Amino acid sequence: MMNVLMISPGYPADMPEFSRGLRESGARVFGVGDQHAGGLPDLVRRSLSEYIQVSSLWDGPRVIAELTQRLKGQELDRIECLWEPGVMLAAELREHFGVKGMNVEHARLFRDKEAMKVALDKAGIRTPRHVAVESVAGCWEAAEAIGFPVILKPIDGAGSADTYRVNSREELRAALPRLRHVPRISIEEFIDGEEYTFDTITIDGEIAYYNIAWYRPRPLIARSNEWISPQVIALHDVDHPDLAGGTKMGFDVIKALNFETGFTHMEWYRKADGEVVFGEIGGRPPGAHQVDQMKYACDFDVFKAWGQALTHGRILEPFRRRYNVATIFKRARGVGRITRIDGIDELQSRFGEHVVWSTLSQPGTPRRDWLRTLVSDGFVMLRHPDLKATLDMADAVGTGIQMYAE
Repeated sequence: MMNVLMISPGYPADMPEFSRGLRESGARVFGVGDQHAGGLPDLVRRSLSEYIQVSSLWDGPRVIAELTQRLKGQELDRIECLWEPGVMLAAELREHFGVKGMNVEHARLFRDKEAMKVALDKAGIRTPRHVAVESVAGCWEAAEAIGFPVILKPIDGAGSADTYRVNSREELRAALPRLRHVPRISIEEFIDGEEYTFDTITIDGEIAYYNIAWYRPRPLIARSNEWISPQVIALHDVDHPDLAGGTKMGFDVIKALNFETGFTHMEWYRKADGEVVFGEIGGRPPGAHQVDQMKYACDFDVFKAWGQALTHGRILEPFRRRYNVATIFKRARGVGRITRIDGIDELQSRFGEHVVWSTLSQPGTPRRDWLRTLVSDGFVMLRHPDLKATLDMADAVGTGIQMYAE
């Protein structure tokens, strides 16, 4: 039986399912985190053989010392972290305990956006023109060299947090104070096009499963406009000719960065002229319940499939692409607590058979900060084999359901 150390098995929200997937794939799962054992979700407690609480996950040497003490007599076969902030810790632990997988130097390619793009540039993969800077003067110099508009983003960020589109010198001057807390940022060429994901379960460098999702609108726009109900559409027809360039690019990136086994999440753009441009890759699954979308798109246990990739070297779960799956994230109007939700009964009567999951915050619940979480005040997830029907329903949910807070 394989011994797998899982970093942060209870957080973020879908980590309990990944812990379950590992256990059901035959692994003995050891969890490590700084969360008290009593606060772990029930599913995590049922999935772990042992939980090791450490003082802080963000003190690498101390984590190593505490794990060394607690794991005496136990040999680890794999060390996994599917949460972006812990990717480098996992690499440090692999090096220390002599466990197979990405070391620190390799893992940095999946956390440092500049190192990532430099490696892909060398492989001939089209990325936005980019410069890493550490000073205000460097920002000005890079922006002038690349040409407006440009994108400003943290080198080691996740999602679209602290990411800005800057169209002019005046907007750059206004944006720079908002990034004072970010020590190193990437100045990038703005790519005008549709934005997609390319998500994989990869085994020994070969892609065993992949998913393509379409952001409507692209995250930078959604994060800049509170009134928008962002959508993520997991696509049924991943072999559509319009997606072929992005698919090939995804396969090429896996090879160029020598990714071996596990989950990856990539983002890429398709311009109006058909050119495809690579955005970035993370050595972990996407967030915001996109893995659940994959589950509903193919009617299979993606979490267990990932576990099987690690423990068996192949996916045993059968799957067939059957649906487009749309997730529509809602943001309440106003501040305070949710007071009412309009339009939900009508839309339930029209589309209820296609809704697979709804997490809309109920009246009395405090409104969430939409700038800090894509999930915002909940979402509706629905599916349909036909893309137009899926988009029509998603748009109806986006405009027809209104949430209010006060």
